Amino acid sequence: MNELTTISSCDATACAFNHNGCTAPAITMSRDGNRAACGTFISLDADGGLPTADAHVGACQMTECVHNKNLMCTAATISVRGNSAECSNFEVSAEIAA
Repeated sequence: MNELTTISSCDATACAFNHNGCTAPAITMSRDGNRAACGTFISLDADGGLPTADAHVGACQMTECVHNKNLMCTAATISVRGNSAECSNFEVSAEIAA
């Protein structure tokens, strides 16, 4: 793995890093119960991040996801959805699900 996974879209409108896409340099996907959610999500009345929406996944704490290798996301791109900022690409590995 030589490149970080790109965030292709984010519709978490309550996030201070979302301005027509994620403007955080990199996010962490973390655990929220049994789902993968953006740990970088923050609801503030401030604009955060870079001037362009060019975010990546810096780390992923969802070790049971098929796209997780050494705490890094291996998916080509991910989408973050809803104001709960869930990772739409999260998929439990067949080995763990069995």
